[in-house]
Amino acid sequence: MSDHAQATAKAHRQLRRFSRYRFDVRIQVSVFREGLTTTCWGRTSELGLDGIGATLSGELQAGEVVSLEFLIPLPPHIMKVRAVVRYSKGLRCGFEFLVVTDEQKLILRQVCVVLANAS
Repeated sequence: MSDHAQATAKAHRQLRRFSRYRFDVRIQVSVFREGLTTTCWGRTSELGLDGIGATLSGELQAGEVVSLEFLIPLPPHIMKVRAVVRYSKGLRCGFEFLVVTDEQKLILRQVCVVLANAS
């Protein structure tokens, strides 16, 4: 990674409200456009309490609201949440969770603890 890219990545991490952790699982993303639901697949790269990063098989636009489904290492073993696309650079996207229940927040905290201890 170039010095500029490393500096940019460090600046983004400092702006985040929550830490991110390496997280590599399959993800399904569904978006409703022009009367149709479009689904694409991909792999996650990082997870935090407030969002997730992924590389997908299709392009999304910043600001689009999507449904996410991805595996987690704790019961119920699948997380389903609504999110907004915060950035999209080619097939790489960052999502901020929108609607997260108290139970999902607890599970995300537990998953982040597991991921932090695995690093």
